[in-house]
Amino acid sequence: MLAGDEEAFREVVRTYRNYVFQIVFSVVRHPKDAEDVMQEVFLKMYTSLPQTEVKGLKAWISRVAVNKAIDYKRKAYRQREAATDGMEEAMPPPSLSGSDTEDPLLSKELQALVMRKLEELPENYREVIIAFYYEDKSYQQIADEQEVTVQTIKSKLYRAKQWIKQHWKEEEFE
Repeated sequence: MLAGDEEAFREVVRTYRNYVFQIVFSVVRHPKDAEDVMQEVFLKMYTSLPQTEVKGLKAWISRVAVNKAIDYKRKAYRQREAATDGMEEAMPPPSLSGSDTEDPLLSKELQALVMRKLEELPENYREVIIAFYYEDKSYQQIADEQEVTVQTIKSKLYRAKQWIKQHWKEEEFE
C-alpha cells in the first residue's frame, strides 16, 4: 500500500469508513459535514500514505480524522465570526438616548429595563457590551483598555450575545 496501490487503498476505505465517520461525527455533530470531512480524511490518507511509514494504521487514521474534524470546526467558527462581524459593523448600535424615538417616555422605560438587564450579565461580558454598543468603542479601543487582543474582545462579544440569547426573553422587552 505504501507504493500507492489503489485496490489496497479501496480496502482501507471499506474497512475504516464507518470508524472514520464516527470519529469525525463526534467532533462536527452534523452528518453532511461529517461526510465532507471524511472525504478530506481519505484524500489526506491517499496523498500521504506513499510517503509515510505507518506502524499503527488505525491510530494514524484516528489522528488524521480528529485533526481534519478539528480543522473543519475551526474554519466554520472563523467563517461564522467573520459573518457576524460584518453584520455588527453594518448595523447601527441601538439608540437608547431617546433623541430619535417617537415616544421619549417609552425610550426611557426601555433604557431603564435594558440597563437593569445588563446588570444580570457576568461582569466581563457587561463591560464589553457597554463599551462596544453604548460607548461606541472599536474592538481595538476595548482591547487596548483591557490589555487583551482584538480576537479576545470579539470572542467576549460573541459569548455575551449567546448568554443574552439564553437568559433574556423577548417578551420582557415588549
